[in-house]
Amino acid sequence: MTTAKAGDTVAIHYTGTLTDGTKFDSSEGRDPLSFTLGSGQIIKGLDDAVTGMDEGAEATVTIPADEAYGQADPNQVQQVPRETIPDEIPLEVGLQLQAQTPQGATIPLVVTKIEEETVTLDANHPLAGKDLTFEFKLVSVAR
Repeated sequence: MTTAKAGDTVAIHYTGTLTDGTKFDSSEGRDPLSFTLGSGQIIKGLDDAVTGMDEGAEATVTIPADEAYGQADPNQVQQVPRETIPDEIPLEVGLQLQAQTPQGATIPLVVTKIEEETVTLDANHPLAGKDLTFEFKLVSVAR
């Protein structure tokens, strides 16, 4: 039996849920998620949970927000003048937009509030500040 360790390429089938049971992601109906353990390709808490498992093993782990996407940063929430958003964009709460930094990087944004003069945009990861539960099976380990 092969035990997963840092540097191994592993594949898992998983279902991710929030503490209220809402499913936020799953590999169901897709290929398993493949990544290199210890490389930072996935959230730390899940990487740590897979490390030391035997191929074929199953587990459920709850990962605190600090080991997932971190806490929501209030500095990542901004109000912008409504006129700065093009008229052809149908504004609604939950709408996902993209902005570009002066350096050319793309930043995903979510509309969280719409008022007469301003629109509130949140650049935090949608799962920031949330504890995450993963049910998963270690499908393969490759050295």
